[in-house]
Amino acid sequence: MTMKKITVVGAGHVGATTAQRIAEKELAREVVLVDILEGIPMGKGLDQTQSGPVEGFDSRVIGANDYGAAKGSEVFVVTAGIPRKPGMSRDDLVKTNADIVKSVSQEIKKVAPKSIIIMVSNPLDVMAWVAKEVTGFPRERVIGMAGILDTARFRAFLAEAIDVSVEDIQAMVLGGHGDSMVPLISYTTVSGIPVTQLIARDKLDAIVERTRKGGGEIVGYLKTGSAYYAPSSGAVQMVEAIVRDKKRLLPCAAWLEGEFGLSGLFVGVPCKLGAGGLEKVVEIELTKDEQAALEKSADAVKKTWEVVTL
Repeated sequence: MTMKKITVVGAGHVGATTAQRIAEKELAREVVLVDILEGIPMGKGLDQTQSGPVEGFDSRVIGANDYGAAKGSEVFVVTAGIPRKPGMSRDDLVKTNADIVKSVSQEIKKVAPKSIIIMVSNPLDVMAWVAKEVTGFPRERVIGMAGILDTARFRAFLAEAIDVSVEDIQAMVLGGHGDSMVPLISYTTVSGIPVTQLIARDKLDAIVERTRKGGGEIVGYLKTGSAYYAPSSGAVQMVEAIVRDKKRLLPCAAWLEGEFGLSGLFVGVPCKLGAGGLEKVVEIELTKDEQAALEKSADAVKKTWEVVTL
């Protein structure tokens, strides 16, 4: 299954890489890359389309400086915003990126009122709320990408430490996207074997801590930007689950309405993704410590949210 049109908003590193991956997987006949920077999305789109004959995909990537080309898109991946710079907390990003995401959301509502939005811009949980609030879309059609990225980092670190394939590690990281995220040790397995049987607890705790600081570690190396290869992979996994109606169970930021005892905010939880977008929030049993950590993470999201006015 393929969609007619998917739009990626923001032609920076995350957006451009996302558009390329969507095209390579042929998830849409037309991939639209929108950015306000004159010429940049057009140049990148043309370049990506010209990789099609070599990579073997027929999707076309079209760059645009306005939302006319995005009319009728079925899915939007929103990556627009300023990246985090060294020494900048996620909270520093909030006000600037909220204004950007607000204007993007207004445009999406105009050109594609029935679309599904996948939010990638940071601070993720709050930006997803901005999009939901501005568009008035139901919670099924505004979902945030964070848990997949955090889980991918966790799985990569575990695979390296245990010396096994990343494919055999099943894990889930819930909560807000940031230092308060909640890796679920009780559900982490290697081909069904509890991870606690394969790695010492102190090493596991160190990996959990490294996962929490995963984005900052990359920012520290890059100095002038933040991660984009893994974030784009996470976004495209969500797009693929929706386009192909795969019913994937993935950790995503969803608007909660009582699940896990939380209401009225976006937090990373297990979500079933299919053609309808968020088809179900799957409530799993958490240990007391995990539930407490999830509630603490939700409080951290609320604190970030408090500085935003729409």
